[in-house]
Amino acid sequence: MTSNSLYYGDNLDILRRYVPDKSVDLVYLDPPFKSDQTYNVLFQEKDGSQSASQIKAFEDTWHWDEQAARSFEEAVEAGGQVAEAMRAFRTLLGTNDMLAYLSMMAPRLVELRRVLKDTGSLYLHCDPVASHFLKLLLDSIFGPGNFQNEIVWQRTLAHNMRTNRFGRVNDILLFYSRSAKFFFKQVYTPYSKAQLKRYRADEDGRLYKAENLTFSTVNPSRQFEWRGAKPPPHRSWGASREQLEEWYAEGLILLKKDGTPRLDGLKVYLSEMQGKPVNTNWTDILRIGNTSAERLGYPTQKPVALLERIIQAGSNEGATVLDPFCGCGTTIAAAQKLGRRWIGIDITHLAISLIRHRLRDSFGKDFRLEVIGEPTSLQDAFALAKQDPYQFQWWALGLAGARPVEQKKGADRGIDGRLYFHDEGRGGKTKQIIFSVKAGHVTVSHIRDLMGVINREDAQIGAFLSMETPTSSMRREAASSGFYESPWGKHPRIQLLTIEDLLGGKSVDYPLVADVTFKKAQQVRYKPLEKQQDLQMEPKSHKKKKRNPSHGS
Repeated sequence: MTSNSLYYGDNLDILRRYVPDKSVDLVYLDPPFKSDQTYNVLFQEKDGSQSASQIKAFEDTWHWDEQAARSFEEAVEAGGQVAEAMRAFRTLLGTNDMLAYLSMMAPRLVELRRVLKDTGSLYLHCDPVASHFLKLLLDSIFGPGNFQNEIVWQRTLAHNMRTNRFGRVNDILLFYSRSAKFFFKQVYTPYSKAQLKRYRADEDGRLYKAENLTFSTVNPSRQFEWRGAKPPPHRSWGASREQLEEWYAEGLILLKKDGTPRLDGLKVYLSEMQGKPVNTNWTDILRIGNTSAERLGYPTQKPVALLERIIQAGSNEGATVLDPFCGCGTTIAAAQKLGRRWIGIDITHLAISLIRHRLRDSFGKDFRLEVIGEPTSLQDAFALAKQDPYQFQWWALGLAGARPVEQKKGADRGIDGRLYFHDEGRGGKTKQIIFSVKAGHVTVSHIRDLMGVINREDAQIGAFLSMETPTSSMRREAASSGFYESPWGKHPRIQLLTIEDLLGGKSVDYPLVADVTFKKAQQVRYKPLEKQQDLQMEPKSHKKKKRNPSHGS
């Protein structure tokens, strides 16, 4: 296994083949799940005779078919608590798409626990429709004692549509650890204006607030009288007598007019606070809007801020972060930005292509990305074309720098991909190249069809990508289409490229002035989070006072 690597393939196979035991510090996963299906579809009985198919990220659903049935049997045959949980799920659910989802997740979660270090943790991102089933499954794998938190992420604001139930605006994050020795670092958000109003200035101009010196617990050893003050019977001092004396000597205890300590009189300076500790209700990170600069056009894209929070809480710099359903690469981009090593896995070549462009846009054109499992030879390409023509199509388009026109299988009206460019300077018309990809036998009629599509779409160039070598009649037909003229010269209007050409480094001939094919990821200019005191513009010349770090803010 190498860190900072992207793997193409089924994550179950990749985990078993490439990722060693106890080698990962943090796992985040957002497995595809079609949450907008009606319940009677999700829970409808299936006979399992449907032919098995690969799980595709853009299909965003898992079906009860032969593959799911085999996965269920394997989970049961492995024995242990997982087998008990799966049998219980089948008794409760029957054989349906929800059971298929759990059957496919079970072996993957077992492998993810295997690769976690003893200090590691896992965050599973899911829909409330499935979260309670997944929590039981995780309990059976990690043990109930290693459940740490259920985090509710408010991903959007309230819906305006009137329905017969409350609006669904949240996702769930299930946080589990490998053991009791897991790493966790508290993360903070800046104080609100209302919270900052609690602070006042002392004689030196430093901002402070008064915290309670007592806790709402009855501890006889902490109910002593101290300097004329004593907690009420239902409360206790929040610190030992020695600590109270130390605070008193440092001038951190506020006094009444009679000179006795105030029970709510511990001075806590704003300059010593890191902010408001984040709890399990995350309402400050909204989903990526349609006009957001962060948006890349990937249907299940999550905000970078969400992954940054998880990575900062669950790992130190230099740690290894794993995302087995990495999609458009938000986890990878956040890990790279925060100085972590990373491993990404995805089963679609469209995702691989998006990630490659995203990392190059974010971290510079010299950023190098190793993709393991991607075809690198003509023999590999033949195998992929035979195994899955759609994956072959996405891979070939990615090789040429184009983006697929369809994210789901369906009618493409003769267009497999597009590539956009500008050659008229800023504000000029966007130009386009239409791509047609053929994995099988090719004839001159394919070139005539492509020419018709170019004319219909008012495109400047057409590119025909094929496994087979084009015939002489195909080349004559392409040559007869003429040239597109740009300020940089003439470019063949119809261009024929084989997979062998692309693997050899050949590319489409077009004006490489401003390629705008992929939605650009924002360039990363990483700046550490500012401390709360810096935000408040406080003087920095004052000596900091010690305070009990366990005392609440």
